[in-house]
Amino acid sequence: MEPRNVVVTGMGMLTAVGLGRDSSWEALKRGASGIAPITILDTSDFKTTFAGELKGFAPEVAMDPKDARKADRFAQIAVVAAAEAMAQAGLDAAPGDPYRAGVIIGSGIGGMITFEEQHAKFIGRGSRGVSPLFIPMMISDMAAGLVSIRYGFRGANYCTVSACASGGHAIGAAFDQIRLGHADVMITGGAEAAICNMALSGFGNMKALSTRNDDPAGASRPFDADRDGFVLGEGGAVLVLEAEDHARARGATILGGILGYGMTGDAFHMTQPDNDGAGAMGSMRQALRTSGLRPDQIGYINAHGTSTHFNDKIESKAISAVFGDHASRLKVSSTKSMIGHLLGGAGAVEAVVTLLALRDGILPPTINYRTPDPECDLDYCPNEAVLAEVDHALSNSFGFGGHNVTLCFGARR
Repeated sequence: MEPRNVVVTGMGMLTAVGLGRDSSWEALKRGASGIAPITILDTSDFKTTFAGELKGFAPEVAMDPKDARKADRFAQIAVVAAAEAMAQAGLDAAPGDPYRAGVIIGSGIGGMITFEEQHAKFIGRGSRGVSPLFIPMMISDMAAGLVSIRYGFRGANYCTVSACASGGHAIGAAFDQIRLGHADVMITGGAEAAICNMALSGFGNMKALSTRNDDPAGASRPFDADRDGFVLGEGGAVLVLEAEDHARARGATILGGILGYGMTGDAFHMTQPDNDGAGAMGSMRQALRTSGLRPDQIGYINAHGTSTHFNDKIESKAISAVFGDHASRLKVSSTKSMIGHLLGGAGAVEAVVTLLALRDGILPPTINYRTPDPECDLDYCPNEAVLAEVDHALSNSFGFGGHNVTLCFGARR
């Protein structure tokens, strides 16, 4: 069987700048920041007191209130994003054979909020205080499970867990399910909700977080010489992928195409990227090779761009190595400057943003870019969106443990 073309027919997204795809995209194009002081917990004992919260998030917009109470916040986010994506795709159930429709949704941490809440009950009341729903609410695969149950998708159903590359890996795995003929339709993406005491403590104590408490909106500054760490965010995104022939047969609107992807491992360090950028280079080169594209055919890269010292300079170095002279003509940006780092949800949100950028010919900015860094010498779309009709783009995601994934997208006009 010849590999099948894979297209996108639905997208849903929740971020700190919007509780939906369109509201998020409008804010991102404007360069709006969703970073603000944390309101969902007491931060008086923390080094960092701000994050990218989903302000006003109410899972009941897409979930029965009883069901919502049985799900951790990260899974609620996934279900709401999936509902938006399925509505855009014009689907409310598996079309055709349900065993040829699957769900792969990544999460780097899963139900950390539930774990923290239930551990407090255990400490206070002993084992009898722990909810019988603790395990199903906590486990990272439950987002995929709940979405599968909701729509009756009986094909491949699992979760990818690769830290900040989880969402990107999920999309790559779903792409393969269709390309190789195992499925006709896949719901895929990533979701995370880790703005909680333990996450803030852990990331803060390892000095990974920005501490610009006097300027939350200006704290995430990828590729800027004065960057001082990433900003924690929550949210997620879900995409509906289909075989192109299947989508056309049912008259679906095609929003873009996934052309290929690459994934590598640094085999270097628990948290720090490979110093020479070999893992990131290999991931991007694989994405180009599987897509059948030359480096000079890529017009935009949605970078991992975390606003940390090592990631930003090494990612820039890797892009320059892969694209050579063309690197100076590339547009690169990091939407984490506006919504923070969504960990396992980042790759999925950035995939949706990349597809919207291709669709509209608008490349979102890297905000808070004030002081150029000689070790980051690319065009980062500083502070304002760029109007540019681009046919092909990459989206990078790199995770603790040395996990790298690059997705390649193509415009459909």
